[in-house]
Amino acid sequence: MREAAIISTARTGVGKAYRGALNDTEAPRLAAHVVDAAVARAGIDPARIDDVYMGCANQWNTQSYNLGRLAVHGSVLPDSTSGFTMDRKCSSGLNALAFAARGIIANEIDCALSGGTESVSLTLDKHYPNFRNRSEWVKQHDPYAYMAMIETAEVVAERYGISREDQDRFAATSQQRAAAAQEAGAFDDEIVPLTVQKAVFDKEGNETGKEEVTLTRDEGVRAGTTYEKLSELKPVHKRGMVIEEGKHITAGNASQLSDGASAQVLMDLDTAQKEGLNVLGVYRGFQVAGCGADEMGIGPVFAIPKLLDRTGLTIDDIGLWEINEAFA
Repeated sequence: MREAAIISTARTGVGKAYRGALNDTEAPRLAAHVVDAAVARAGIDPARIDDVYMGCANQWNTQSYNLGRLAVHGSVLPDSTSGFTMDRKCSSGLNALAFAARGIIANEIDCALSGGTESVSLTLDKHYPNFRNRSEWVKQHDPYAYMAMIETAEVVAERYGISREDQDRFAATSQQRAAAAQEAGAFDDEIVPLTVQKAVFDKEGNETGKEEVTLTRDEGVRAGTTYEKLSELKPVHKRGMVIEEGKHITAGNASQLSDGASAQVLMDLDTAQKEGLNVLGVYRGFQVAGCGADEMGIGPVFAIPKLLDRTGLTIDDIGLWEINEAFA
């Protein structure tokens, strides 16, 4: 059976939404930037890319009109390269990689590019489309279908007994580890520097001009974070569907809203090895699982056992776990 290998990867630094370096950079440019870098790092002819699989959650404004194909138009890829865009919210980019790998394994394509792109700065807050953006039909069948993520995190904390202290200590450790890794240069080879025009705002939120900036590292890492500092912050959630006032989620134990993009080139493993290309990893499996809309963040608890069962592995067989979640 054919196998799918990852032969290159590239990403931007992660920019803070609204006030960060990428706050005025459109999603197609972000996507094209990492597409070009991933193809260059793979060392292959761009025309060999059969299809682009792009994950994107907020598919409106400049992230609409099939961002995967727009990335083709703005990059070194020829017009003969197709592209499509998928939305599975926070896991969109990871799912795009799985789709690309499955196409290679099924012998439908030989080489693909997958990735994920999101410009929160240009799609949320004042740029959010409000016309009929919540289906009344869906709400009749599941009142919690559109529950805000921050409220679902409060629900999970209460339902599963995760204390505020545990969350703050976890968040502090996460920030400290990220800061140490950043200082050691652990992320430097991943990031492709990007020079853009950043929008500058005054304290009232009015745009006052532009400035040229180059993003070379992630903006959300806070080296001085401690449990003591986080414990002083007040919860931010109020007036939810089921929780009137939150007890757990603060600006310090939840992730920031961000702008950024990443891309990977995948190829049939046998072909990559014969050509002497750099194999970074081999795709082994992907699973998803549903759960109640009011406890969104618990989803991995159901998906991971499915994946282990499908691949014949146990928890102890995995040497390194990386589980991404917006709330501690």
